[in-house]
Amino acid sequence: MIVSPAFAGKSYAVLGLARSGLATVEALLASGAKVMAWDEREEARNQLLPGTGRGTARSAVEGAHLSAAPDVGPLHQPAAGPPPRSGGGRQLRIADPMATSIYGFSGVVVSPGVPLNRHPIAKRAREAKVPVIGDIELFAQARASLPAHRVVGITGTNGKSTTTALIHHILTTAGVPTTMGGNIGLPILGQEPLPEGGVYVLELSSYQIDLTQSLDCDVSVLLNISPDHLDRYDGMDDYAASKARLFTMQSPDHVAVIAVEDDYTGAIAGQIDGKLALVSSADVKDQSRWPSLQGPHNAQNVAAAVSAVRSLGVDDAAIALGLATYPGLPHRMERVAEREGVLFVNDSKATNPTSTAPALAAYPAVHWILGGRAKSDDLEACEPYLGHVRAAYTIGEAGAMFARLLEPKLPVEECGVLDAAVGRAAEAAKAGEVVLLSPACASFDQFKDYEARGDAFRAAVEALA
Repeated sequence: MIVSPAFAGKSYAVLGLARSGLATVEALLASGAKVMAWDEREEARNQLLPGTGRGTARSAVEGAHLSAAPDVGPLHQPAAGPPPRSGGGRQLRIADPMATSIYGFSGVVVSPGVPLNRHPIAKRAREAKVPVIGDIELFAQARASLPAHRVVGITGTNGKSTTTALIHHILTTAGVPTTMGGNIGLPILGQEPLPEGGVYVLELSSYQIDLTQSLDCDVSVLLNISPDHLDRYDGMDDYAASKARLFTMQSPDHVAVIAVEDDYTGAIAGQIDGKLALVSSADVKDQSRWPSLQGPHNAQNVAAAVSAVRSLGVDDAAIALGLATYPGLPHRMERVAEREGVLFVNDSKATNPTSTAPALAAYPAVHWILGGRAKSDDLEACEPYLGHVRAAYTIGEAGAMFARLLEPKLPVEECGVLDAAVGRAAEAAKAGEVVLLSPACASFDQFKDYEARGDAFRAAVEALA
């Protein structure tokens, strides 16, 4: 894990004890900080409690101190209900920051999923004059104590994960010590520090950037901006401004790589005072050698990744080898199987029409499975590629709405559930055609997340006779 003297003796509240929250607690404790941790879920809190059989293994091994810390504020207020539980040391206590004083704390560390525009912790922290931050900001503060390194930060509405993984893969191919984190892979604070010369590659959502104040990336990458997450922002301009903050944190001598293919990325590029590299999907002329990087969206991802690694000094031979050997990511244009000449592709990560459109563009003959919990009431971004669609098979809450939109233009079947859609598409598809799950919707109406939806698609394909 990343341990830093920057946190020693300071007090932090950590709200949310999923993977990144647990890694944050352990890194802060190992650094000598005092931590108040909380999650509404009792089972999550129990992961930090010794003597229950459910404490974290690392805390047990390293002797993390788990108890009340009276010198960082009162442990409990009577109005908060039963007193919080604690263990046998002095550095960690389990208590709700909404019911316990946070005055004098160095930060409230929240999960990116906490909606700061609605959650009361934001107001409480403002009143206590305590910054609300995330684990990426803690990483930024720890950088001075790490071996000399560089950081690449990647943001955008679509393509972040692929571009992050591709940059990481090219660096690995080139023999550069590297790790990836942020919105992908393991929590960054839970990973071992890189040796001197290493490169941290971070996928950064707008939520994570909102919680970060001092991350000075050596290379910052912006892919695209389209409508998404507007329940958290006051319109598109506010959402775009969140993405732009990645560049305002940069030193002028560091590199900004921006794909200028929409109005917002173009406007942000116009505000850059330092080193600027402009890229676009048109820069990539031939994708035939890269089976896991098909479609115009991946052309943009490739253009951005190549520009980023070149700015880090990677030579063209290593870049070419990295592109040719990149294996792709699960649930992102993932080739699941080929049966009797029909290719089955899992693009479950496409949770809005803008991210689905490139998948439709990548294949000339598609049996398209779509639907779920809609983020918009139109499929406008997909319109240019509907000529590629042989038939559509709708599922989930948005199934009926999408069927009404598509029926005047192409054959549609309302299948309701994913298994039925896979079965009907497989029956109809001919050799040379593609059965594509690219839902253009969130998954939460029928699945835990897009990964569970993609796994269900894979299972349904495997179950075909």
